[in-house]
Amino acid sequence: MKRKKRERARKRLGALFCALVYLFLFLPISVIVVNSTNATTSKPYLSWKGFTLDWYVELFDNSALLESFGNTMVIALVSTLLATVIGTLGAVGMYRYKFKGKNLLDGLLYIPVVIPEIVLGISLLTIFALVDIPRGMLTLILAHVTFCVPYVIFNVRARLAGYDSSIEEASLDLGANRVRTFFEITLPVLAPGIAGGALLAFTLSIDDVIISYFVNGQTKTFPLNVMESIKSGVAPDVNALSTLILLGTIVLVVLTQSDLLKVKRKVKKKKKEEILLKRDVFELRSH
Repeated sequence: MKRKKRERARKRLGALFCALVYLFLFLPISVIVVNSTNATTSKPYLSWKGFTLDWYVELFDNSALLESFGNTMVIALVSTLLATVIGTLGAVGMYRYKFKGKNLLDGLLYIPVVIPEIVLGISLLTIFALVDIPRGMLTLILAHVTFCVPYVIFNVRARLAGYDSSIEEASLDLGANRVRTFFEITLPVLAPGIAGGALLAFTLSIDDVIISYFVNGQTKTFPLNVMESIKSGVAPDVNALSTLILLGTIVLVVLTQSDLLKVKRKVKKKKKEEILLKRDVFELRSH
């Protein structure tokens, strides 16, 4: 009896702990959603004056906020695309080839990740000033690509850790060229790692404040716009846009997870085909 009571007590404590953790994580998000429907018009927009959806309508009349959000999306999408391509090729190259200084280059990848963002922001600002690149959209994209590439490389390399390179050799033995082998054999296996790295890069880019502050010039991003207005309280239309971004993020995560499940099924099917392929290659070589 005592043992059962202890087990019940442990389960209750565990459930309580999990509930507190989730409350700590999701309470700030719920506050944003609730404040986006707050009818108050007095700063700092914290007192509850009733439910309304007017802020979602007024959001589309705030041209400065919409422009900053548009800039953020353009920067995030372009930098994610570039970082994903560069990071994937870099990860595959470092996995496949051996060369002098590889360990040093591998260690240097951690520098943009571990150094404080303010140091990286100052260094990028100095470089752009030395090469005389005007601060604006271009410098923002270059800066975001710089700190996003290592995260893509780490994700793709984690996927490559259990990769069997003999599959590529079997494909080449059967007459496929390296380009076809990469797109039909290697890329499907790496797809979950590439998708995870791209999603992480997009999240880091859309959320960045410190580095963007140093290299933005006259180009305003959504986080910088919010930071400037935070002294007088976050306006409900900002909360409304944040809620829409949250909903978009949830949809993106759900779609990504479903795509990853499809990719995993394809990879399992591909592995079965690879086993049969290896067997055929072995039989051909034996004859």
